[in-house]
Amino acid sequence: MNLNRNTRTPPPNCPKLFHRSGVTFHMQLTIRPARPNWTHRAEDAMTIPRIIRVCVLIMGCLGNAPWATAADKPSALVTARKVDHLIAEALQPGNVQPASLVNDDTFLRRVTLDLAGTIPTPNQVTDFALDPDPDKRSKRIDQLLTSDAYADIWSSYWREVIFSRATEARARIVQDLFESWMKDQLTRNVGWDQIATELLTATGSTKENGEIALIFAHTGEPEEIASEAARIFLGIQIQCANCHNHPYEKWTRENFHQFAAFFPRIQVRPEPDDPGTFHVRSADQMAGRQTMRANFNPAEAFSRMDQNRDGKITRSEVSRVKFLADRFDQILALGDKNKDGAMTKEEFESVPRPDANQPGRGSAEHYMPDLDNPTAEGQLMQPVFFVNQAKIQTGADDLQRRETVAKYITAKNNPWFARSFVNRIWAELVGQPFTDVVDDMGPGHEAQSQQVLDLLATDFVNSGYDIQWLYRTIANTQAYQRQLRTPTSSEGAFAATSPTRLRSDQIYNSLIAVLGEGVVPRSRGQGGTPVERLANRGGRNGFAQLFGFDPSTPQADIIGTVPQALFLMNQEIINNAVRSAGRTRLALLLSQNSDDRDALSELYLLVLSREPSPGETELNQVYLTSVGNRQEAFEDILWSLINSSEFITKR
Repeated sequence: MNLNRNTRTPPPNCPKLFHRSGVTFHMQLTIRPARPNWTHRAEDAMTIPRIIRVCVLIMGCLGNAPWATAADKPSALVTARKVDHLIAEALQPGNVQPASLVNDDTFLRRVTLDLAGTIPTPNQVTDFALDPDPDKRSKRIDQLLTSDAYADIWSSYWREVIFSRATEARARIVQDLFESWMKDQLTRNVGWDQIATELLTATGSTKENGEIALIFAHTGEPEEIASEAARIFLGIQIQCANCHNHPYEKWTRENFHQFAAFFPRIQVRPEPDDPGTFHVRSADQMAGRQTMRANFNPAEAFSRMDQNRDGKITRSEVSRVKFLADRFDQILALGDKNKDGAMTKEEFESVPRPDANQPGRGSAEHYMPDLDNPTAEGQLMQPVFFVNQAKIQTGADDLQRRETVAKYITAKNNPWFARSFVNRIWAELVGQPFTDVVDDMGPGHEAQSQQVLDLLATDFVNSGYDIQWLYRTIANTQAYQRQLRTPTSSEGAFAATSPTRLRSDQIYNSLIAVLGEGVVPRSRGQGGTPVERLANRGGRNGFAQLFGFDPSTPQADIIGTVPQALFLMNQEIINNAVRSAGRTRLALLLSQNSDDRDALSELYLLVLSREPSPGETELNQVYLTSVGNRQEAFEDILWSLINSSEFITKR
């Protein structure tokens, strides 16, 4: 069969063999124990080491959660069993039969993608299947949670959560720094409450402080930060109340702007000596003109400047107040109704306060805009937390406001904080959230399996907001380890897991694992293997731009695109990497497996982490015979596997 290598098309029977939709994947595993070359292959050198850093992580975990000791922290395994019991009870009235548990190879692929962001090696798949330990699944979960790859993949997840909805065009300049900071938090297993607090109260530079990501992504604008803080940390979308009372929830416009009043004194400004660097700081820390401007009171200012007490102020009267004198022409243009070159008190007070509510400049207080008179200053808002009406007084400084609201948000008696995090992680692991939309679970939205959500949220709080505890708990449930079914309204909640599309970093890492980065030492410049050239060109960031999506998007709304399909089918580096000549992974595999059945088995284990089914083996052998060229046929099979729906789906 002749194929144009620049525009490959699937070979015959490819749709039937490889391009599966939904959940109709073959998942048979056939182990042939007698393989002399099974444990002596070149890729063994690339197997991820099993590094267990127990003492360090335990000490870090206890240190980061001072009020949750080992004695009172709930057992992840016990909570997992309670979760399964509640789900089973809920399925009984409808006589819904839950899906069976997945076999070992499917579990290993699933949990490795979820907790390490890549697929397992063929050796790992086989060793895990042959391991007789009844606790091997739980132990593998623990091993993955202590790996560097766990912190890598989940720091990239939070990168996309924060930056996917950024309103600051230059937000991405701090993306890598945030990811590094977040990786450190996850490696040390810092509690989610502490991470949230750091993100809400951060100050610093775009060159040094990754924790400023959330603030910088929205230029310090109070309304945007309030919206994102509620969405990310509470699972509540309150942004509709910015301009009007929420149409479906109880939140009012006043509730929204009272919440925004915790954030007006944030200032985001470029560094004078380095325009490409920005600094997040508190406006009330600035001296001179900034402090005067932040505390500007129009009525008091007019009284002081009206020296002759004629009820008007002129240019000569404001000359002693520099920041007003510099802007007097602008003030006249905005407020001088009769164009007499002077301002009455009423005209002066109608002019918007200098720099009030302007993103990034900081303001002493937050004002709810008057929609009928946009040029007016608006209504002064007292900082009030909309969930429980807790408040502080106007006049509080920036850090006092932000530290206070962070305490309100992360408080143990605020159920939305724990629920929202549990809902996110459950959705990522099991395939569907407790609510229709992962970040929209306000009081007006009913959750499926509310008892399960409440149990996990309560125990998550009692764990000290221990992030690894939550992953460990969910991954140990039968709900997580069940076979796939496409969700339907008639089936009980969580009777099976749901298929999910892999995130960009998971696909990228899996491509690297299949195509063989590291088979030979990394070269300098543009040399080396095709995959190394992809990495040398900064392929990961470009790949994320093409395959990335907002993780908060419902799975039903995530669809593949034509550019994505064309990239996997026709991208030059990938097409060169699937060749069977040179130093490619396929060339090595074929040289070590002269028998076609063994080579097919190795290829399926490499790409899909499973053995081919008998039907797939038979059809592939027919194809091998029809092509007549072993190398070319295996190139086509590898290309087809990479372009299959199964490869980019968590099964």
